[in-house]
Amino acid sequence: MTTIIATIVVLGILVFVHEFGHFLLAKLLGVRVETFSLGFPPKLLGKKIGETEYRLSVIPLGGYVKLLGENPEDEVPPELQDRAFSHHPLWHRTLIVLAGPGFNLLFCVVALFFLFSLWGIPYLTTKIGSVKADSPAAHAGLQVGDQVLAVDGQPVARWEDLAARIRRHGEQPLVLTVRRQGQILKITLTPKRMEATNIFGQKVSAVLIGVASSEKLGMEQVGFLGAAAESFSYTYRILALTVVSIYKLIVQEIPVNTLGGPILIAQVAGQQAEQGLRYLIHFMAILSVNLALLNLLPIPILDGGHLLFIFWEAVRGKPMAVRHREMAQAMGLMLILALMVLVFYQDIRRLFAPHQ
Repeated sequence: MTTIIATIVVLGILVFVHEFGHFLLAKLLGVRVETFSLGFPPKLLGKKIGETEYRLSVIPLGGYVKLLGENPEDEVPPELQDRAFSHHPLWHRTLIVLAGPGFNLLFCVVALFFLFSLWGIPYLTTKIGSVKADSPAAHAGLQVGDQVLAVDGQPVARWEDLAARIRRHGEQPLVLTVRRQGQILKITLTPKRMEATNIFGQKVSAVLIGVASSEKLGMEQVGFLGAAAESFSYTYRILALTVVSIYKLIVQEIPVNTLGGPILIAQVAGQQAEQGLRYLIHFMAILSVNLALLNLLPIPILDGGHLLFIFWEAVRGKPMAVRHREMAQAMGLMLILALMVLVFYQDIRRLFAPHQ
């Protein structure tokens, strides 16, 4: 039940934020919004307020905003032509299309600011969660549960700082100060070059000691300005990492079995909700950035595809021919459906073979 509720909340909020971006910019720029729907047809509930019908639809994997004259071939009454999307200047249409992904990025910043203001900035502590067999750490006697306090007398509190100092030190002896069950110990060991897996799942060579984090989080308390600055910085880092991940998937540097779809989202949403509200907010922030970038891919029927049509019109001075536009949208739909089949397959395979 927790997983179901968390999934509905996460997808509902992120889809609403995305479509509200399109809706708000369209309203502000004078474009008539005919439909605002959470979910895809068939319609479950609907109510018309003013000129817009607000819907709750059955399929919860997205939503849409229907604008008057969204397609150049739509017939628009003469008295409403100044309210039609296709009759507005290119920069208006560009802003309306970009508003959906833009609001998803803004949501990430706001959510992280809320998170950092209330709970602080999370970081991985230096508590050891596992020790690799036949590694420098194992030979030196490091144990699961040890807390690394210093490297060669220099204090460390974050796992990333510990890893960075070990890499910079190279394959030379170093002394770790650790806390073990209330006792302070000094352990000497020599890092060595080992094969490891990076955040993209790729095999890399690095100078290591053979330990992994316990995933225990610490919280750094910051003020209003610190939370604001970190929320923008953290959003940028998520954005950059997601862009690199998409590129590596396209050039096949990352295997497709790392892809996840609705089932994986539901699983992770449930897990994060069980850990607490702050974990769920953090997950939503990351997913919101992914949603923004996914929609900006240059695939017809996505926001990126609409931007391609606008760019075509800007270069050629006229809209793409209806026949060509329909062909592009059909190809885009087939590509999206193929991608959905692929991620559903990966989700199901992961359920039945989680360690493969």
